[in-house]
Formats: sequence, structure tokens, C-alpha cells
Amino acid sequence: MLLIPEFELGLWNAWILTLWLLLPLIVLSLVIKSPETEEGESSTVFSKTERIAFLAYHIMAFLIIIYSVFLPLKLGATWLYAGLAIYLLGMIMYMIVLVSFATTPLDREPVVKGLYRYSRHPTYVVSFIVFIGVGIASASWLVLLLSALYMVLIVIAVPAEERFLVQQYGDAYRRYMDKTPRWIGIPKSRKSD
Repeated sequence: MLLIPEFELGLWNAWILTLWLLLPLIVLSLVIKSPETEEGESSTVFSKTERIAFLAYHIMAFLIIIYSVFLPLKLGATWLYAGLAIYLLGMIMYMIVLVSFATTPLDREPVVKGLYRYSRHPTYVVSFIVFIGVGIASASWLVLLLSALYMVLIVIAVPAEERFLVQQYGDAYRRYMDKTPRWIGIPKSRKSD
């Protein structure tokens, strides 16, 4: 693995593994509305730090996608197959998340089925797994580093998303928060996340 592998444009580059990320971002931005105050103005739930982290993690995902256009995948390389296995696990989990999202009436209730039974934010965890798979498959330390930074920024921004969801769904989301851990694999602590 090289810190910065050779760059080349081609059909068999890592972009074929990351391009799918753009579609859900577009669809979700059209479907999810910001909660409004009584005066009809959009309310803000982000602190300055959370707003910066939120913007930065979107930029980080975009950089990984753009960078992947130039990352060749080497057939026969061990890391390609190891990375593809991780990537496919992430994609299967991602499909489960999308089905959960698609089968929940978001205007009435939060998503609490599928992987959402085990984590309040499986989409981010799954994206991280997919990015790690892409980083290993393309043998790019830079993609792995950007993936780690992506997850750190998400951890900073998630509390604001949860405040937004409490505004959107009220007690239903509070009950969900009480029984479901924030992250897959990290047990719910006794104190508030």
C-alpha cells in the first residue's frame, strides 16, 4: 500500500465503488425537511462546531468520491479482494438501511426497524465500512485516512441531528433514544449519549 498510489483515469477505478453514494444524498435532501418554528421559520439545531463538522464530513465524502476516480483497482492483488469483501458487507448493510428508510412514513414516525434497531445512525457506520473497503481495495492510505476523519466529524455532528429528530418526532424519538445505542457495537450507556 502506498500513501498516494499511482493516478490514472480508467473504467476499472475505485469510482465504481463510490459513485452510489451520490444518489441517496440527493434523494434524502429532497425528502427530509427542516423542522419549523411557530412563526414558520426554519429552526437551527447546530452549534457552530457541529455546523462546521457537518459541512466538513460532507466535503470529506465528496473528496473520497472525487479521489476514487483516479484510483486504479489492481486485479489479482490480495488487498483488492479483502477490500471488496468489506465493501460488499457494507453494501448489504446499506441496502438494509435503505429498505428501512423507504418503508417508513417519515412524516409520521422515525425509522426504528432494520439496522436502526441496533443503532440510531447505521447509515454513517455503513458508509464508514464502505469507505474502509474502498480504501483497502484500492490500496490507498489516503482514502483510509479520509475515512477515519469522516467518522470523527460525524461523531461531532450527530448530536445536532438527534436534536433535529427530537424536534421532528418528539417523545417517539426520545423513547427510541432511550432504548437504542447511538452506534452499532457500542452498548447504550446508562447516562445520556
